[in-house]
Amino acid sequence: MMDNKKILFIAGGVFVFVLIIVILAISLLSRGIGPVTITMWGMWEPESVYSVVADDYHRAHPNVTVKYIKQSPLNYRDRAISALALSDGPDIVLIHNSWLPMFVNSVAPVPADVMSPSDFRSAFYPTATADLMAGGKPYALPTEIDDLGLYVNQDIFNAAGVSLPTTWDEFRTAADKLTVRDSGGRIKTAGAALGAVSNVDHWQDILSLMMLQAGVNMNTGLSSDAAAGALSYYTTFVTVDKVWDETQDASTLAFAQGKLAMYFGPSWRFFDFKQINPNLNFKVIPVPQLTGGAKVNLASYWAAAVSAKSPQAKTAWDFVKFAASQDELTKLYAAESKLREFGEPYPLVAMATMLSADPNAGPFVLAGPTAKSSYLVSATNDGDTGINSRIGKYYVDAINGVLKGTDPKTALATVQQGVTQVLQSYGAK
Repeated sequence: MMDNKKILFIAGGVFVFVLIIVILAISLLSRGIGPVTITMWGMWEPESVYSVVADDYHRAHPNVTVKYIKQSPLNYRDRAISALALSDGPDIVLIHNSWLPMFVNSVAPVPADVMSPSDFRSAFYPTATADLMAGGKPYALPTEIDDLGLYVNQDIFNAAGVSLPTTWDEFRTAADKLTVRDSGGRIKTAGAALGAVSNVDHWQDILSLMMLQAGVNMNTGLSSDAAAGALSYYTTFVTVDKVWDETQDASTLAFAQGKLAMYFGPSWRFFDFKQINPNLNFKVIPVPQLTGGAKVNLASYWAAAVSAKSPQAKTAWDFVKFAASQDELTKLYAAESKLREFGEPYPLVAMATMLSADPNAGPFVLAGPTAKSSYLVSATNDGDTGINSRIGKYYVDAINGVLKGTDPKTALATVQQGVTQVLQSYGAK
């Protein structure tokens, strides 16, 4: 029969053993090694496509399950901000490259041991460094690279015997030659869709492109002669050349119907045209550049960020980095290409050569090194109170004012005041 000392000794040993197990379990869970579920909000890919990456990560990390939830783009920014304020919100969300000022207090920076700032700068295109870093730290990893392409109707070009433009001078000449009018002077086939706001999809991107190519600082330099010149040039296609007017259908529909020769848009518009009119004979070429100027495109892409309130932030970031690896991006692109003509253009600089020769995705990848960002950008689903929508409203008034005879510099003085107020409200510069 055991004496009391032996019983106490054994009981003490059992207690210490159990305590060690509990401590180890807590330690493993805190490091994300224990059974955890990470929730990711996406917008563009169905679960069946993104499961390619999620399943690969689970095989490599059996204790981690990634739950991907496709969100509606409708008011997405508002819903994402609200969800990140909750302790049980998503671990990972997609943010637009222009949204960091609105999200910087809601998302966590990338841990240095997951990806250092220097590795971030070398892995992704220069626009990512400008858009997604704050205080020397990256806050999101790009899931793609996207910018503007010039979509051209090849049948219209061939019928008119016009060469594809590479400069803005050539573009303006081509737009005039490609415009067909009836006996009353009304436009039957438009040469190009720009100069207005009501029926020009992506007018924000086009005007930003022109200003950035002219060297305008879109945050503080709107009172410059260069900014006024860009705004004046944009409206010239309606006021002087008259190759477009507000009686035309919305530009995306007009191009899909074969009534528009040239259209500016991001890569995903390719799929819209194919869906609306499978027989449309078109191609994508690089956007025009200023003669003798440095090449510039307009960046508009999405990136994955991790909630500052995520209890599994370290694991979530590890997954985001995993999803941004060359192997996983290649698999994801292949899965996307089974549903449409091509996948999201690769965000990694090292992967550019894999798509550069592709006639559809290539122009967007090749523009990556010269892409710059602007808060004046379209189709971000940022809601009425978002940074893009608020700034865009000032430009709507400016463009409509110039179309009615207001001096461009006067119109932009008001825009500058508004932009300054909006940026200050988000602590942006």
